Amino acid sequence: MGDATTTGRPDAAIAGTGRGKTDLERAGLRLAVDGAVATVTLNRPERRNAMTFDTWRGLAAIGRSLPADVRVVVLRGEGPCFSAGIDLGMFSGEGEGFADGSDAEATDRFIAELQEGYTWLRRPDIVTVAAVHGHAIGGGFQLALACDIRVAADDARFCMKEPALGLVPDLTGTKPLVEIVGIGRALELCLTARTVLADEAARLGLAEIVVPRDGLDGAVRELVASLLAVNPGAAVATKRLLWEAAENTLEQQCAAERREQIGRLREMFGR
Repeated sequence: MGDATTTGRPDAAIAGTGRGKTDLERAGLRLAVDGAVATVTLNRPERRNAMTFDTWRGLAAIGRSLPADVRVVVLRGEGPCFSAGIDLGMFSGEGEGFADGSDAEATDRFIAELQEGYTWLRRPDIVTVAAVHGHAIGGGFQLALACDIRVAADDARFCMKEPALGLVPDLTGTKPLVEIVGIGRALELCLTARTVLADEAARLGLAEIVVPRDGLDGAVRELVASLLAVNPGAAVATKRLLWEAAENTLEQQCAAERREQIGRLREMFGR
């Protein structure tokens, strides 16, 4: 999928970092905003879009400063795949080192900072779409899971690699994985670190839409157009309801539906 047309906003204002484009480039990210649609591209094709600490911090910075009129965010990868996950070069001493866990409080803060690059994708005021082709491994798989809707090319390959590296998935992916496939299948996928192909991903619910590789861009454009055609206020309220549903009792969810509908009616009739 090609980039949307970048608006006249300076990159620094969009990224909220004070250094803007340079920071996003160093993070291996590209951001384009075209009206109500923002496209975030993982842009390290020479490294198969492998992620670094700068990548995760850059994603968080984009989320903190996303323009208020953006309604849909598309996540995609440049080159042959969505993301190969964590950049293994960091294990060999390249760049910033890992927290070693000796200071639990400091390590907790460190991981929480990185998780912020994923948590904003669940905000009720936006709908997030992962356009996945090729490999989505580890942190890349978790990035796709953080999005509301996943559109996968038929060459997509999903893998939760962290346990095979002696780590745990810690970029917010365990909760949506269990919610989508159930605890038994989640255990099997994580503890074997096996690869899930696109057709199985569709059966398991890991991908809502699967299309031929050359149809991925068109499918995402069509989905985005459909999302934007829905009333913005109703879309926000409905996403909020759906996210709450899993944790609510039926009584609580009925009350939440009433509350949201009252808000919609008041807006519609100007009261």
